[in-house]
Amino acid sequence: MSFFNTLGRTMGRNGRQKRRGMPGTENDPQGALAESMNDTHLAAQKPLYLCQPFVRSALIKGSFRTIVALPKYVHPYEWIAMNLFDFFHDLNQFCGVTTEFCTVQNCPTMSAGVGLDYTWIDVNRKRIHLPAPQYIDFVMTWIGHLLNDEAVFPTKSGREFPTSFPTTARQMYKQMLRIFAHLYYAHFPLLLHLSCEGHVNSLFAHYIAFGKEFDLFDFREFKGNGDPTLGAPACMGGIGGPNHPAMESPDGRGGPGALVGPTGERQPYPGVCDLIERWVERGVLPKEVLQ
Repeated sequence: MSFFNTLGRTMGRNGRQKRRGMPGTENDPQGALAESMNDTHLAAQKPLYLCQPFVRSALIKGSFRTIVALPKYVHPYEWIAMNLFDFFHDLNQFCGVTTEFCTVQNCPTMSAGVGLDYTWIDVNRKRIHLPAPQYIDFVMTWIGHLLNDEAVFPTKSGREFPTSFPTTARQMYKQMLRIFAHLYYAHFPLLLHLSCEGHVNSLFAHYIAFGKEFDLFDFREFKGNGDPTLGAPACMGGIGGPNHPAMESPDGRGGPGALVGPTGERQPYPGVCDLIERWVERGVLPKEVLQ
């Protein structure tokens, strides 16, 4: 499903988006009020996407389990492929919305949290810092090529998915997840100004729920590996394509899933991890997402 198809229907006469609360907020107005007051007090200490009412702004109601569930008689690979295709195009819409503001000057690195800048592994296997727009362009170009590759995403009758498809799907998912993390961290105020917060929240919650359901997303890995030394595979040049190496792990700074360095310092992690945890607390996402 595409949340962008609902854009016109969610606008009132004055052009403002009609906000709906995330699941779990309709029957607890006092709780929502108390949380709103608490968020107002802490607003200066946390990003807008964690503040009321934006944290619960959404286009849909109900459980995301229903949306992501595998339909009968559909092969899991077919379902994953179709959803990755939709996620790619929906995410690309948001990238287009922010393109005038996500510039080399405004986003000189691919930042996704306080002190966290994702690095890129070039064709010489060296980690390099790229401006966010260039990083995003590399990722989206690489994914676009994969989606159009009949050997990776077969569309013709009689053709099977390659045995490497699960690995490729996870790599695509992880790279798009990084883009989501950057959009929230660096450009949520712009999305809020454009009344797109309900759209991006719904899309991102759907994305996380789907990733967990089909073993594409591991919260502890995502949060624990939010290390700025973590490189992305070189998606362009000689290393690109479906057989590119898996993303490298941090260089032994506390081990997998560690948020504290060897000398006790706190390690950076993607800011959207806090949003995911908040949604789990509110019942928007199942508790299994954090496991």
